Amino acid sequence: KITFLKTKNAALSLLPIIGWVKIYQIKQWLLGDIVSGISTGLVAVLQGLAYCLLASLPVRYGLFSAFFPVIIYFFLGTSRHISVGPFPVLCLMIGSVVTRLVPDGGLAMNITGLEGLTIDEQRVVVASSVTFLAGIIQLAMGVLQVGFVVMYLSDTLVSGFTTAAAIHILVSQLKFVLGLQVPGISGPLSIIYTLEIIFNKITSTNVCDVVIALVIMVVVFIVKELNDRYKSKLPVPIPIEVIMTVIACGVSYAFDFRARYGINTAHTSLTGFYHFRYETPMAPNLHIIQLTAGDAVPMAIVGFAVAFSVAKVYSVKHDYTIDGNQELIAFGVSNIFGASFRSFAASTALSRSAVQESTGGKTQVAGLLSAIIVMIVTLSVGFLLDPLPTSVLGAVVIVNLKGMLMQFREVPYLWRRDKPDCVVWLGTCILSIFLGLDLGLAAGLGVELISVVLRTQLSLGFNPLRVLRKRNKAVRRIRKLLKKGELQWTSVSNDFDHQIITAYTLYSRLIDWNAELPVNLSVPPVEIHSLILDFAAVSFLDISALTGLKTLLRELIRVEVDVYIVACDCKYDSAGLQY
Repeated sequence: KITFLKTKNAALSLLPIIGWVKIYQIKQWLLGDIVSGISTGLVAVLQGLAYCLLASLPVRYGLFSAFFPVIIYFFLGTSRHISVGPFPVLCLMIGSVVTRLVPDGGLAMNITGLEGLTIDEQRVVVASSVTFLAGIIQLAMGVLQVGFVVMYLSDTLVSGFTTAAAIHILVSQLKFVLGLQVPGISGPLSIIYTLEIIFNKITSTNVCDVVIALVIMVVVFIVKELNDRYKSKLPVPIPIEVIMTVIACGVSYAFDFRARYGINTAHTSLTGFYHFRYETPMAPNLHIIQLTAGDAVPMAIVGFAVAFSVAKVYSVKHDYTIDGNQELIAFGVSNIFGASFRSFAASTALSRSAVQESTGGKTQVAGLLSAIIVMIVTLSVGFLLDPLPTSVLGAVVIVNLKGMLMQFREVPYLWRRDKPDCVVWLGTCILSIFLGLDLGLAAGLGVELISVVLRTQLSLGFNPLRVLRKRNKAVRRIRKLLKKGELQWTSVSNDFDHQIITAYTLYSRLIDWNAELPVNLSVPPVEIHSLILDFAAVSFLDISALTGLKTLLRELIRVEVDVYIVACDCKYDSAGLQY
């Protein structure tokens, strides 16, 4: 019986789907999941194509990333509401790796296993390999139960980081909106170099691309605002991005924008989808894995941190629990599986998850249905997207940056409420903008660590040693004044005669240190009278901790602070006596 329970708990832990399938209410939930799955699937198709531009890959691979990871997460994930798939920040991080190893001119270095491949094929191998490594890292973290690492990524740091990412994404999409040929640049100050190239080529702007992008952005922005304002009255949000994409495809095809105006199109190519049906899984390139180990770590952490944050919001709203370590395992396996089929790192997009939840999605059945919609588009009607102008995708990406860019409004609030947190936000954002997202995240963690150390050292209560030094100095001063007769000692007690002058240790006990002291003496006040140490979570004390505790107790007692230790883990000696 015990073995059966252990097996059951292990199965429920590794396959959370078993837990919610047993309580699935078909009549109450299925219709909502179907509507949500269709709505989310349409958005996932568009975002998969759009976000793929950030990864500097052919757009069809964005559809692969919106399909394969979702299937695995359906079985292994603990969140019932997040929509798994491409996330713009991760796509941009992948794009920086792709353009560094395979720039527009070809391979930047000799990489084994990429001989004879086209530039697009080489970039796909790079993206898949670094995604595979990020998945391995996430899986290892989940198995080792280290999901707590996200605690070190504060909300302030994540907000500053994602705001910087939004600026990088905005700049990266300008070339599509303006119809310019701008090479992908990665590394520190890449945003400056990219803007310099754009400004130098600004006279070559394609007016048709600009007009298309502006129309798309204005219409999508207005309708999305209406969706937010009247969301309580609308059964489902108006899928304006999908509608405008279909219209743009039709108009582009009817008037042959590609030939007539020289605009760039998605050019998904039917043959690419056709060959996909018969392609075998792809093994990662070990040489690329060695070159991208430093890039995969921040990808793994950022992808998980964002997804877990969104999942936590919906779990609280709908009253169920999520497991951080199981989420790491789910995303790790999802990315490993997806990378084997040429998709890139998956997380969750906030807007797509909002669509899945707001349209009535109750479980990951909605996610599975959205993946089916993506599969239908991938295998059957993908060629219809061939005339889609890339400026449309760039415009859709830019409009969806509103939420991340509006995080700038947090700065005045943080400055008023918590200046160190404001410094962390600004430091992370500025460093991520100029150093790049990978180095910027590491630098932001450094800023946060420095902030914590400084706050601990400069503002954590009082220093008993400093108080004792000040008191001892004051006692010596008082003793000298008493000897010279310049200060008279008054006491309600007659027990102290001449000894009171010579007994040094008695002064500290007889002086009211919180009262006003004579002759302008200044001593830091001690505003607490007791300290309670809750040892409920303390399982043991090593030698260093014990020494530090003894020192702390000794110092606090000397400044008249009572110390109480509660909820100790009782120990017993060999005779059964408690100690």
